[in-house]
Amino acid sequence: MTAAASSDADLIAAHAAGDPRAFSELVRRHRDRLWAVALRTLRDHEEAADALQEALISAFRAAGSFRAESQVTTWLHRIVVNACLDRVRRRNARPTVPLPEAGPGEPVSPRDAMADRETQLVVQRALAELSDEQRLPIVLVDVEGYSVAETAQILGIAEGTVKSRCARGRAKLAKSLGHLRNPSADANVPGGAGDWRGVPDGRHGEAR
Repeated sequence: MTAAASSDADLIAAHAAGDPRAFSELVRRHRDRLWAVALRTLRDHEEAADALQEALISAFRAAGSFRAESQVTTWLHRIVVNACLDRVRRRNARPTVPLPEAGPGEPVSPRDAMADRETQLVVQRALAELSDEQRLPIVLVDVEGYSVAETAQILGIAEGTVKSRCARGRAKLAKSLGHLRNPSADANVPGGAGDWRGVPDGRHGEAR
């Protein structure tokens, strides 16, 4: 079986057994999602890059102790989130101007691309205004598509806590982003608190 055809668990086991290519293949599979989580958590490209590098080094060294009690992706994301939170605690998360992430997508007209970019900036700023405890669950559940149970494992909190933090964060986002759904009613946000997910995300410009 080739590395590309191996499961994540197989790659971890192969890395622990000394295969020099296994961990690189694992990183190749998941680096985009890991990077997205780091960037949205820290809101700074340099900080996110440093945190991701630290996390991957930790994962490389700790792979031999992986016991398959969770999915490999959950384990990797937990390491990345912890690395990000460590940097937040150490450096008190210097305020920065959020930047949209580049990503693959269908060709669009320059006018549409500019509108999407402006929308992405607005969404990124709204996410940045949330507290860390609310932003992290929302990034994992609503942006990255993890289940509540997986998010609880990654963050090391109860599922009920994930749900409550997401609910509070979505309510704030609904107020901040209501004008994207209804430009003529900025001051009155209709619909449920989760409606913000219909705006394009920072990577692909697709509605979620």
